[in-house]
Amino acid sequence: MKRLLVSLCVVCMVTFTHAQKEKLFNGKNLDGWTIYGTEKWYVEDGLLICESGPDKGYGYLATDKHYKDFELTLEFKQEANGNSGVFIRSTIEGTKITGWQVEVAPPGHDTGGVYESYGRGWLIKPEAEKDKALKMGEWNKMKIRVEGDQITSWLNGTQMITLTDEKIGKGEGSVALQIHDGGGIKVKWRKIKLKQLK
Repeated sequence: MKRLLVSLCVVCMVTFTHAQKEKLFNGKNLDGWTIYGTEKWYVEDGLLICESGPDKGYGYLATDKHYKDFELTLEFKQEANGNSGVFIRSTIEGTKITGWQVEVAPPGHDTGGVYESYGRGWLIKPEAEKDKALKMGEWNKMKIRVEGDQITSWLNGTQMITLTDEKIGKGEGSVALQIHDGGGIKVKWRKIKLKQLK
């Protein structure tokens, strides 16, 4: 009886842990995601890669599921220009996105800040000295926590921003990765995991 109870407890704990943390990228293909635009999104050697295509336009890769309150962790490595971003509570039509972007950009361009596309523009930028947390050309770990009307971002353990915004609080939608327009961009992604908070 004791062994049975212990086994049940272990099963419950494992189930609870899996329910709390979801692997958004399986390392094999783009199952669970939808591509928007003509830019390149593909999987190579277990990594998710975005790369500028011949149209040199904006491109997005969005989760098919919607997420409201969550903690998202991922790693990115910028090659070439490296201008990208992570959108939260976003919806997309063609290549026009509604939502909020946590910036991923080359040094000096506000990685970790929050930008509202087709809306108010920059809502908050990190303090300039925090830019040294970015390791261009190396793997970087980003964490984004969204709960109610508050969003906080971290880069390699450094808290970049925290923002309370009523409009963000009302947002609904997907998590989406962006490739900026202009061409010459390549970013690699891995270990994309999400823990729902409610």
